[in-house]
Amino acid sequence: MGHRSLDRFFVCPGDVSGDVVRLGSGQAHQVREVLRLRPGDMIAVLDNTGWEATVVLQLVEKGLVQGMVVERHKVTTEPAVDLTLYQALVPRTKFELVLQKCTEVGVSRFVPLVADRSIARDVGSKLDRWRRIVLEAAEQSGRGLIPLVEGPKESDVVLGRSEGQGLRLLAVAGQEGEALHGVLASGRPIRSVELCIGPEGGFTCRELERARQGGWRWVSLGRRVLRTETAAIVASALVLYELGQMEP
Repeated sequence: MGHRSLDRFFVCPGDVSGDVVRLGSGQAHQVREVLRLRPGDMIAVLDNTGWEATVVLQLVEKGLVQGMVVERHKVTTEPAVDLTLYQALVPRTKFELVLQKCTEVGVSRFVPLVADRSIARDVGSKLDRWRRIVLEAAEQSGRGLIPLVEGPKESDVVLGRSEGQGLRLLAVAGQEGEALHGVLASGRPIRSVELCIGPEGGFTCRELERARQGGWRWVSLGRRVLRTETAAIVASALVLYELGQMEP
């Protein structure tokens, strides 16, 4: 039988006092009622600084779980490349799929983009839900840090600015753009990438021209046309793979 990995929980700084860890009511419910863990069982606790602690449970009661740290170590799963994904707003289930899967892949920051052809535009109270999805995906996938989910930005603002954090790539359909491999195999070290994915129907000609003037490099994801949620996941994985961040 294979070794069972520990269940992982991101906690707030106030949940840790020295070597004593206390989980809040929501996580306590998951530990006690869902996972059926008991005193003596182990969990992994993360503080969103890149460190992970192995904790032995001492108290498992309704609404309260307490344990003691027995080991701390640096998480080694985080990419060395900071990848920001600007994802045009799409219908709810598709956008949530992008958040979940791209967190698993290794995206560091998500910025919802309001594009000319975005059907979904009203974010409202969705940010809290989106951040919860990213948190759970980070726990499940072994991340050491929780990716940021920022508030939405207009495409004109994002595409039109001339400055950026590192290499800026805009995915275009079919073979209109440069080959992604060639762009990333420049030989110079790349530590930060901004990746922009358009809505269903793609960016408008006006947006594409604005992006070109703003210094974004157009990249192709191949000969076939990908749905926007597929493009986000594939492009994120390819960027990190080409930069050596998917190595075991």
